[in-house]
Amino acid sequence: MNYVLASTVGAVGMAIFVTFMRMKAAKKPATAKKIILPPIFMSTGALMFIFPMFRVHFLQIIEALTVGMLFSILLIKTSKFEIRNQQIYLKRSKAFVFILIGLLVVRVIAKLVLSSSIDVGELSGMFWILAFGMIVPWRTSMYLQFKNLYNELHGGPAKKNMV
Repeated sequence: MNYVLASTVGAVGMAIFVTFMRMKAAKKPATAKKIILPPIFMSTGALMFIFPMFRVHFLQIIEALTVGMLFSILLIKTSKFEIRNQQIYLKRSKAFVFILIGLLVVRVIAKLVLSSSIDVGELSGMFWILAFGMIVPWRTSMYLQFKNLYNELHGGPAKKNMV
């Protein structure tokens, strides 16, 4: 149970961190690099699956990916860009903070319920897959929106200096 509590506290800390980072990011122009790098950095977490305690069954992978992709829809709907002063900015969304908190609450409740029937290592692997399944579609959508606005702003296909 200590692992479940520690990971829950960690998840709450990460949610607070992401919320503040998102609010801060909306004040600066967006770049392709800022959109693409978080999933790449997060992908290193897949190294956990080297260790047997974190490995999950195929059906659990499908379940976690499906839930992650469903959660990503909420993030996609609240992540929009706008052109201001000839630069592209992420629009502030009041709903984003509430959605992030809501997703966190759902994840915490799911973790508490599932921790009684699924090993903590396996559960950690499933929640990493869920998070990765959420961030990749969300950031892909953000990148496509950004690219479209970039093309609109610069009158043509995206160039190398887009980042």
